[in-house]
Amino acid sequence: MTEDRSQMTKVRGQSLQFRFTTVPSRHRAAGRRPASVREEEEEPQQLKMMKSKADEEDYWNSSKFKAFTFDDEDDEFSRLKESKQAVNSIRRLVEEDDDEDDVEKVSWSGEPVGSISWSVRETAASNQRTDREPTFPKINTDTPTLSKSNSGYSLSSLFKGKTKGGNFQSFNDSLSDLSVRLYAPELRKPKSEYKDYVSDWSPEETIQRMQQGKAFSLEKFRSLQDKLLLLDFAVSAHDGNVITAVLIYLKRTLGKEVLFRELESRQTALRHLIQYLTETRDQRLLLELLRALGRMEDVALLQYKEHLSITDENKRRDFLKSCLSLPFSPEDSAHVQDHFTLLERQIIIEATDRQAERGGKVEIFQKFPRRASILNMPLVTTLYYCCFYHYTEPEGTYSSSLNIRQTFKISEKQYFVTALAARAKLKAWSDVDALFTSRNWLGFTRKKSPLSFQRVVDILQKNSAPTQVLQDYVALVDDAELRISLAQKHKCHDIVINTYRDLKDRQLLLGYRGKVERGSAEERKIDELLNNPQIRWKN
Repeated sequence: MTEDRSQMTKVRGQSLQFRFTTVPSRHRAAGRRPASVREEEEEPQQLKMMKSKADEEDYWNSSKFKAFTFDDEDDEFSRLKESKQAVNSIRRLVEEDDDEDDVEKVSWSGEPVGSISWSVRETAASNQRTDREPTFPKINTDTPTLSKSNSGYSLSSLFKGKTKGGNFQSFNDSLSDLSVRLYAPELRKPKSEYKDYVSDWSPEETIQRMQQGKAFSLEKFRSLQDKLLLLDFAVSAHDGNVITAVLIYLKRTLGKEVLFRELESRQTALRHLIQYLTETRDQRLLLELLRALGRMEDVALLQYKEHLSITDENKRRDFLKSCLSLPFSPEDSAHVQDHFTLLERQIIIEATDRQAERGGKVEIFQKFPRRASILNMPLVTTLYYCCFYHYTEPEGTYSSSLNIRQTFKISEKQYFVTALAARAKLKAWSDVDALFTSRNWLGFTRKKSPLSFQRVVDILQKNSAPTQVLQDYVALVDDAELRISLAQKHKCHDIVINTYRDLKDRQLLLGYRGKVERGSAEERKIDELLNNPQIRWKN
């Protein structure tokens, strides 16, 4: 190629020389002009020929279409070099004409660089690029270009070859910096972690992920076999939360008949479903489930519990009456029967006492007004109420405490404790004493209690019983030390003195003499015992 180019240059030189040859002799003979005229005509012609020669040389030297040589530089490097020269020349012109401080730096959107709006736009654009970035970014192998939104150059700094930081930087350097910022690709994740994105899990793996609190999906398990495998693996994991979550999915995706049939052989899952339906108060589905399983007693109890939502006492009584025909067990059936009878009796007592209280003719209602209604109260509360307001009524009336005891088969101990508390509250000490009095077959009377007398003393003391009443029951305590302790606690001096006398302990009696009031009847009694010669003291 180089040899061809030199030959072409040689041909051009010969043609140019041919143009500058003198006119032939025959032409000179044809018109003999003066020498001065001929020189004037030859000068413009020579200038024209020299000008065309210069144009041709400039064309071959400055044309962008060059012949290929191995010595030529890389095209891209040449373009960058020319661009660098152009930018540097423009920079010198701008620096000469304008002052750097007078130039305002603006972004591609036309906003001043560093302003609040520019900062907000740059932050939002950066967040959007981060969100849109794929999992495996690609390397851009094309020539780097300046992005308008991410460019670190303003218009003025671009022409000056200056960055926003204030340091001069050429256009070629800026491109080289951008090429260094290319991101390397992320390594491919292991196959076990890649499953997190494709949801390719078996039933067992899904249950394990549920236990570990990782993301999972049950929607891919559509066949009955897969759903039952999920349930079986959940039960084997012994995790109640996982079992409940799987049951909720099966409840939503399976028919009731299929679900009930499969749960019949899986008692653990069945109990979880019953508990879930109970807590969510899905009574309809729960009743259908129990009926399908043949558990009629549970169905009856579930229907019986609905009385709790009925506020009107008459409607509740009627509902309880309708529950008597439900297939309860014998024990539950007796309980429902007592509940109905008690409510029916409470309605009658409440109506009667409310009328008597409003009339103002019953003394006990005037001294001790009722604080609450007796409706829907427990059996023991009803018994206490009757012992308090209707203790003296005959056994044949509905409000009699004895009638309540007999109707509902209340134990002797329960009745005794309730009646003792009610009568002690009223300070009816004669009624309290009558509770303890019993006769034997010989006609002798003695005090007897189904409770320990220590407990009796505590109940009487809580109801502010006088000392004379307390000491009658303290004296009935069998244990001597306990009797002395209770007597000293409640200041029953006679009990203490008599106990020391029975123990024949002179020293204890002398010590207790210093604890009683001087000149009191207790002190005189102690002196009489100490001076009695018939008592044989042991010390």
